[in-house]
Amino acid sequence: MKVKSLDELKKIREESLGKVNLRDAGALKGDNIEILVGMATCGISSGARETLTSFVEKLAKAEINNAKVVPVGCIGYCHSEPTVQVNIPGQKPVLYGKVKKDKVEDIIQSHIKDGKIVDSLVLNIDFDRA
Repeated sequence: MKVKSLDELKKIREESLGKVNLRDAGALKGDNIEILVGMATCGISSGARETLTSFVEKLAKAEINNAKVVPVGCIGYCHSEPTVQVNIPGQKPVLYGKVKKDKVEDIIQSHIKDGKIVDSLVLNIDFDRA
């Protein structure tokens, strides 16, 4: 990509900083949503990198500022990679499986925005918080 002006460079910087802040665990405090994406070898080979990137881009586009996307290691459900855990304060964590990048919009719209769990992607695990 060829940058043709200082203004263009500044615009690229601002867009990039917005994406970085969505991934910065220290950037948000209090009642914020955490989206944990399993990024162990099995997850990456199943498409977790694309899933994580899709979450970052779609949250930024939707201007959802109270969520952070956190790459984590093994979540422990290799058979269902890519796996994503959504932690919303005051609610039980939800673990989703087989979350390819084309399913990210469903999770953001239904779960993050509307508060409705996407049942077709849920891994039925009983835990308080992973």
